[in-house]
Amino acid sequence: MSQVDVLLDCFHSASSLTVVCHDDPDPDCLAGAMALKLLASESGIDTVDILYGGTISHQQNRAFVNVFDIELQQYSEELREANELVAFVDHSLPGNHNSVPAETAVDIVIDHHPTDHPIPAEFVDIREEYGATATILTEYIRESPIEMTTRIASGLLFGIHRDCLDFIRQPTTHEYGAGEYLDPRADIEMLRELYGASFTAATVDVVGDAIQNRVKRNACLVSCIGRTAGHDALTQAADYLLNIEGVSVVLVCGIVDDEVQLSARSIRKDIDLGERLREAYGDIGQAGGHKTMAGGQLSLGRLNDVTHEESEVVEMINKRVRRRFFDVMGVAADENGAGV
Repeated sequence: MSQVDVLLDCFHSASSLTVVCHDDPDPDCLAGAMALKLLASESGIDTVDILYGGTISHQQNRAFVNVFDIELQQYSEELREANELVAFVDHSLPGNHNSVPAETAVDIVIDHHPTDHPIPAEFVDIREEYGATATILTEYIRESPIEMTTRIASGLLFGIHRDCLDFIRQPTTHEYGAGEYLDPRADIEMLRELYGASFTAATVDVVGDAIQNRVKRNACLVSCIGRTAGHDALTQAADYLLNIEGVSVVLVCGIVDDEVQLSARSIRKDIDLGERLREAYGDIGQAGGHKTMAGGQLSLGRLNDVTHEESEVVEMINKRVRRRFFDVMGVAADENGAGV
């Protein structure tokens, strides 16, 4: 029995489903949630709710929700528990980059990010050899009797494009195959609208701060910007800084509420960026991802063990984050860096 057959059997035995996106969901996660909702609804599930934690502040993510008219609800324990089945799409571990309490059992997990931890779910399909979760959902629909709609095809195609940086960030043969299948079924005008989504003024400010505060050692670049309103602007800053000549690995960090949030990007094929972040910061927070794209959330208290003025706190954290990253990348830290 194929994976999609097993999944559809799960749907046939239930009447309601909650799809939990990871915090600050991107197009790959959102497209996967859309596609899973289609599969569930066409299999007899009466109620499908899509929940997300964090915020949706990246301009393309906000445009994606609006263009595809996705009905999203802010995560709460009450909403998660309201339906019979709970599914994760584009993430796998409760409490890791999502708002679900750690050790919570879920029913369905579909993801492409590697993990070293056991997954507390009945149905688990994690394909580390794939470049996007949207590719997995594309294959599910192709292998099922359910018809691929223009809306879902367009969302899945954009999700694949964004997770693989328009097929330049390590796409696999699976992504090329999915793209070939989806392209004639998608509404290209909808995708053009998404590519035209505008930056917010706040995002431009974060990118500007990241440029101003960058520290480069060999081909590694780190930029810590102090306090910011959300994580999405950090990812956009990391993507932007990776375009600098001579830079192959970027880490951007910022303080969001009571956490230090990280976003890292790489074009190197000889390192696993997720593993490097786990090695650098795993003892003081959650960090990981996959080979070319990773992130994390660190405890502000673990990095700031003495009460200081705000400017001193920011500078201390910057030094410690930089020192750990440069150390794990095997390059000399800045002369003022401090260990933790």
